[in-house]
Amino acid sequence: MSNIRQIIKIDEELCNGCGACVNGCHEGALQLIDGKARMISDLYCDGLGACIGDCPMKAISFEEREAVPYDEVAVMKRIAEKGEATILAHLKHLKSHGEMEYVHQGVEYLKSNKIPVDIGSIESQLFNEEKPLACGCPGNMEHSFVAPAAAGNCACDVSATSQLTHWPVQLHLMNPQAGYFREADIVLAADCTAFAFADFHNRFIRNHKITIACPKLDSNKESYISKLTELIDSAMINTLTVVIMEVPCCGGLLMLANKAVEQAKRKVPVKVVIIGLQGEIKEEKWQ
Repeated sequence: MSNIRQIIKIDEELCNGCGACVNGCHEGALQLIDGKARMISDLYCDGLGACIGDCPMKAISFEEREAVPYDEVAVMKRIAEKGEATILAHLKHLKSHGEMEYVHQGVEYLKSNKIPVDIGSIESQLFNEEKPLACGCPGNMEHSFVAPAAAGNCACDVSATSQLTHWPVQLHLMNPQAGYFREADIVLAADCTAFAFADFHNRFIRNHKITIACPKLDSNKESYISKLTELIDSAMINTLTVVIMEVPCCGGLLMLANKAVEQAKRKVPVKVVIIGLQGEIKEEKWQ
C-alpha cells in the first residue's frame, strides 16, 4: 500500500553521474543508469537523506509524494551479500537518525537467517556506542531517547522534568516513518501553547509523542496534511490530540488535522484542547 512520505528526489539536469550518491546509499535504492543517478525502488529508500551530503552537484533533495513504505527486511535481503562493513554502515546510519526499531529488525534478520557476520561485534558497536554518527543537518537528525527520571517521588519532581523522548518536533522536520511514532499517542500542538500552559510537559508530552506547528506563520501547510495522514495510516497511531490557543488563527491547525483525519483510511480518536491566553484550559473534548 502506498502512502505520502518523505523520499529522495534527483534533479537529472544537475546530476553529473559521478556515482557518489550510489556508493553512499547502502540500502541500494540508487543506481547509475544511462549516466544518471536514479531511484530504482521506493521500497529501499528510508527517506533519511544520507545521499544528499554525498552529492557534489546538490542534485538530490527531499520531496513528499506517494511511495510504498520503507521495508528494512527487504533492504537487509538486498545488502546481506555485500558484507559486514556495508551492513554495519547501513545500521549505523539508521541509528544516527534514531530509527532503533529498524536497527533491531535488521539485527534480527541477520540472526534468524544466519548471515555470516560477527553478530557480537555488530551489536556491540550499535548498542554500546556513546555517540551516534552524525549525518546531515544536526538540527534535522532524528533522536529517540528516554525522558529523564524525576529526582524523587513527589509530583513536583515530575512537573519539573523534561518529558521529551524524541527529536525533531517541528512538523516540517519530523519524519512520519520514524519508529518512535508507531502506535503512539500523538500530540499536535500550536507553537504558542507550550509558553502559555505552565505544566505543558507533564500534561501533554508525558507518555506522548509530540509535534508542533504554527497555522498562521508556517509555510507549505499542505504538507502537514500529508504527514498527519501518514501518521494515521502508516505509523498506525493510537490517538491524536490537537492543542491550540483560543485565538482565531490557531483554529487553522485543527482544520489541518481534521482534513488529515478525513483523508486517512484508518479512523483515529481526536481530542481537542483549547488553551486560554492566561494559560488555563478553556475546553477539552473528544471530537
